[in-house]
Amino acid sequence: MTKKKIQSLNSLVYSTDPHFKLSDDGFEELETIEPGQQKLKIRLDTKHRAGKAVTLVEGFEGTLSDMEALGKKLKSVCGTGGSVKDGEIMVQGDNRERILLWLQKHGYKHTKKN
Repeated sequence: MTKKKIQSLNSLVYSTDPHFKLSDDGFEELETIEPGQQKLKIRLDTKHRAGKAVTLVEGFEGTLSDMEALGKKLKSVCGTGGSVKDGEIMVQGDNRERILLWLQKHGYKHTKKN
């Protein structure tokens, strides 16, 4: 089970019902919408990171694989590391301007920098 599925079980540990089955209706991935329709927010965050700056890209609507692909592209553009967790793309360092310019160049028109 993925972490997302485990968190949504609401503390279910064990069921004595022999006919019990977990429903998978809440685990559908959304289709990725066009870059021009995405409403992304770029912000700098230092909380819970030992004072180190991380650029966060939030608001991506689509599949996890598409989000990971976008995260990989952004990390390579900035020349830094990062990850994709909890619906956010994290890029190490303060790369807000670089990410904003790249996203706008590639059709993400509704992108804001906070």
